[in-house]
Amino acid sequence: MRFMFVGDSMTIGRAGDYTWRYRMWQHLGATLGEASFEIVGPRTGLYGTEAGTGSGYAAADFPEPARRHLAGWGEGWQHMAPLIGPAAGDARADVLLVSLGLIDLGFYTRADQTADNVRRFVAAAREARPAVRMVFLPVIPNVRAEEDAPFAAEVARFNELLAKAVADLTTDASPILLAARPEAYDIHRDTYDGTHPNASGEHRLAGEFAAVLHQAWGIGGPYRPAPDA
Repeated sequence: MRFMFVGDSMTIGRAGDYTWRYRMWQHLGATLGEASFEIVGPRTGLYGTEAGTGSGYAAADFPEPARRHLAGWGEGWQHMAPLIGPAAGDARADVLLVSLGLIDLGFYTRADQTADNVRRFVAAAREARPAVRMVFLPVIPNVRAEEDAPFAAEVARFNELLAKAVADLTTDASPILLAARPEAYDIHRDTYDGTHPNASGEHRLAGEFAAVLHQAWGIGGPYRPAPDA
């Protein structure tokens, strides 16, 4: 089974991060066995490191093949919609684990426009991989939402539209799941700057993806955080 991580700065991470991708790779290895899955995608690097080298990860045991992803600092649904078809097709991705939306709403598009880009993303992914499965994480409001009420409202509105898109677009051939917002996620405790996850936040994000995969599709098992390497 081939998994592809798709996301923005919260997913790609910066130099010195573990990333929630690493936590998810650990979980899949512990519950599926390393021979039963593959991480795929056209990129391996972190933000702030030389492109394509994959250097700068905090975890020494994170092998380069498992660092693959389709994530970018400052990239959102509108950026990934035209990229996902070629990326998923070339890598023969079976499951897309997607965390996008905050950067769109913060800088590029309003909630309804962002939801339109979600639908473009789904169509492109299915054109390349008709049986692809997808899991979407709702947008977690960041520190800006505490002081910017219109922005907080856009986040809430987009999450409603995202849930509607999932309900409208899921099919038996290519199911889509909506993960829950991580329980008790606190931007003052689980991020290092009010937006980007620290170690505890990484575990919480990975835990939600793991939970929905296990509960809905029987993939993996309950999430049990592994200690930092």
